[in-house]
Amino acid sequence: MTSMIYPTTNPAMSETMVVARAEGPYIYDKQGKRYLEGMAGLWCTALGYGNEEIIEAAERQMRELSFSHMFGGKTHPSAIELADKLAAMVPMQDGRVFLGNSGSDANDTLLKLIRYHAEASGQPNRIKVIAREQGYHGVTLASAALTAIPTNHAHFQLPFEALGVLRTGSANYYRGANEGESEAEFVARRAQELEALILAEGPETIAAMIAEPVSGAGGVIVPPEGYFEAIQAVLDRYDIWLWDDEVICGFGRLGTDFGANKMSMRPQMMTLAKALSSAYVPVSAAIVQGDIADCINASATEVGVFGHGYTYSGHPLGCAVASKVIDIYLRDKIFDHAATVGDYLQGRLKEFADHPLVGEVSGVGMIGAVELVADKASKKPFDGMKVGQ
Repeated sequence: MTSMIYPTTNPAMSETMVVARAEGPYIYDKQGKRYLEGMAGLWCTALGYGNEEIIEAAERQMRELSFSHMFGGKTHPSAIELADKLAAMVPMQDGRVFLGNSGSDANDTLLKLIRYHAEASGQPNRIKVIAREQGYHGVTLASAALTAIPTNHAHFQLPFEALGVLRTGSANYYRGANEGESEAEFVARRAQELEALILAEGPETIAAMIAEPVSGAGGVIVPPEGYFEAIQAVLDRYDIWLWDDEVICGFGRLGTDFGANKMSMRPQMMTLAKALSSAYVPVSAAIVQGDIADCINASATEVGVFGHGYTYSGHPLGCAVASKVIDIYLRDKIFDHAATVGDYLQGRLKEFADHPLVGEVSGVGMIGAVELVADKASKKPFDGMKVGQ
């Protein structure tokens, strides 16, 4: 054992594998054994390991400008270039970009912006956020409260009520449908449950609903057809924003540029990370619709400063690498390729569906899961807290 505290690990199982190097889609342990990195790291190494174009872009940026903070109006060309590229790409009107370092801090940032906007717009009580069961949105204090996975909550005493976090049901038809309920009926019920929650809490107190296009860490939950259209209709009725967490789904994972376009989402807020840089360096983006940013900026001008930012917001290295990665995605038509290969992947995964230990095969594009169950007929799951034991 080293002196390290390992993230998201059973301490009794730490240091079971030491990764020494990587190349293309493969990683190698210190004994030289090669493994296919089937999860792309943590759904992030979209362009593989050792890409010379990305490495050269990183080296060039480090030699030219290794660091510059962005406080007090300072900026630099790589940050401007990345923000402009993202604003032009995302499915959002007049998107404005705040740069950070991880998906967790991007979601944390948007939770703060919601509260800032509530004050700035004269609606100080409109700070609640609806999050779905089985959703994953990070592990900072705020983003972990948005997350709805028991292992990320145990013993942390998270401030759910103080942060205004509300829960609604997931899009998991396999686990959440009533007996004999069709997918269309399930979708209608989830929309009705969402509306009932909004009315019970008071629409004037709810700012946004956060959702992943496809829930990743919660079990690769692909929503049934028509799900987001039904959810969006409810949110529109009460002027509640849709907050699209694209940390996993963004940049081709579902076979499209963004999961929102695959799942017919119309977000007013988005978060990006992971494949934004193909995981070569940490970088993230929190993006809001222009009218939201304008309201915040007007209030911040009166105060004299917008009092939020990180030392490494818009770090030149992260921006340069992300910008190069986006260029490669677009030049090489990576999103189209992901759709083609994704069709093959999903077809092969479905071949496991009849196995007696398989409950459900789910996925879309280049994300998929095979759920193993203790009993196929009853859908009895294995204990997820003891995976690998």
